[in-house]
Amino acid sequence: MDQNFMKEKKVLPLVLSMSLPMMLSMLINSLYNIIDSMFVARVGEKALTAISLVYPLQTLVTSISVGFGVGISAAVAFFLGMGEHKKADQSASEGLFLSIVHGVLMSVLLTAILPSFLRLFTTDEEIYQMGITYGTWVLSFSLVISVYIAYEKIYQSLGNMIVPTLCLAAGCLTNIVLDPILIFGIGPIPRMEVKGAAIATVIGQIVPLVMYIVWHRKKGLGVSIHIKDMKPDPAICGRLYAVGIPSSLTLGMPSLLITLLNKIAGAFSSVYVLVLGVYFKLQTFLYLPASGIVQGMRPILSFNYGAGEKKRMKQILSVCTGLIFGILTVGTALFLLLPEPIMDMFSKDSVTIREGAAALRIISLGFVVSGISVVTSGALEALGEGISSFIISLLRYLVLIVPVAFIGSRMFGITGVWGAFPVAEVLTAAAAAGIFTARYRACLKKL
Repeated sequence: MDQNFMKEKKVLPLVLSMSLPMMLSMLINSLYNIIDSMFVARVGEKALTAISLVYPLQTLVTSISVGFGVGISAAVAFFLGMGEHKKADQSASEGLFLSIVHGVLMSVLLTAILPSFLRLFTTDEEIYQMGITYGTWVLSFSLVISVYIAYEKIYQSLGNMIVPTLCLAAGCLTNIVLDPILIFGIGPIPRMEVKGAAIATVIGQIVPLVMYIVWHRKKGLGVSIHIKDMKPDPAICGRLYAVGIPSSLTLGMPSLLITLLNKIAGAFSSVYVLVLGVYFKLQTFLYLPASGIVQGMRPILSFNYGAGEKKRMKQILSVCTGLIFGILTVGTALFLLLPEPIMDMFSKDSVTIREGAAALRIISLGFVVSGISVVTSGALEALGEGISSFIISLLRYLVLIVPVAFIGSRMFGITGVWGAFPVAEVLTAAAAAGIFTARYRACLKKL
C-alpha cells in the first residue's frame, strides 16, 4: 500500500477521513455499553451493581490490549514513513504474536483473581454471585479481545479506518441484538439475566475477530504477517513496548481509579457506587469520539514525524485540538442541561436519579479543559514518547484526583468526591501543556 497520502492530503479532510469511521464505530460501542446497562438494569439494581463491579477488570483487559496496540500502530506507521517496509512487517508480526501471549495471560490471571476482587467491594451474596457469573464469562475470553484489537491497530497504522469500523460495528450490533434475547429469553431461548448479558458480550467480541481473520486471508493487511517475523527482535520489541507499556498503564489507570473511587464513595452509600458505574459508562460515550480523533491523528502524526514533515505536524496538532474541544463542549452542555433524563435511563429510583444528576453536573465542569491532556497524551504516544504520555495520565487518573477526592470527601462529603474531577482536570492540563512543549521541541530537534 502507498501511505504517502498521509503527508500529501489536506490536513482537515485527512484527519476527518481517518477519525470519523473510528468515531462512528466507538460511538456504536459506547451506545452498546449504555444499552447493555439499560437492559441489565431491568433485571434489577443489584444486577447493574454486579456488572459495575466487574467493569474495572473488563476495562483493564481493553486497556492492556489497546495500549499495546497503540505501540504496534506507532511503530508500523513510523517505519512506513521512513520507507522501512521490512521493519514495518516485523513490527506487525511481532505485535500480533505478543498480543496472543498477553491475551492468554489475562484470561487465566483475571478469572483467578475475580472472586477475591469482588469480595473487596460487596458483602451482598446475590451481587457477588451475579458478579462471578458475569465476570467469569467475559474475562475468560480476554484472548479474543487482545487479538482483534491488534488487528484493528495494524489496519489503523496503514490509514485504513474502514475495516476496523465495519468489524467493530458488526460486533457491537450483534451484542445489542443478542442482549434482550439472552437476558430476558425469547421463544426457545431461556431467560438468563446476567449470564445472558455476558454471553452476548462474548459473542459480540468473537464476531469482529472472525471478520478480521477472514478479511486478512481474502484481502491482505497492507503489511506482511509471517511466522518467521514473529520471533522477538530486541529492537522491534523495545519500540513496541516503549509506547505499549506506558499506553497500557495509562489506559489501565481508569480501572484503578474506579476501584479507589468506589471505596471512597461506597463509604457513604452503595447508591454512589451505582452512580459512579453509570458515569464511567456515560463518559466513554463522550470521550470515545475524542479518542476517535486521537486514533485518527496518531498514524498521521507518526508517519509525518518519520518523514520529517515539521510544518505538517503542527497543522495536524492544531486541527485535532480544535475538533476535540468541540466534542467536549457538546458533552458539557448535555451533562449540565439534561442530567435527570440521562440518569432516568439507568434507574427509576428517585434518590439515585437525584444524586446521579448532581454528580454529572459537577463532574462535567472539567470536560473541556481535559481536552488539553487528551491531545497532548495522544500526540506524545505518536511521537514515541510513551513515558511522557504516561506521566500526564498518571497525574490525571491517580496522583491528583484520588487525594483530592479523599480529602474532599472528608470536608464536603460526597460532593467533594465529584468536585475532585474538575479540579484534577485543571491541574493536569497545566502540567500537560508544559510536558508536551518540552518533549515536542526535543523531538523536532532530532529531525
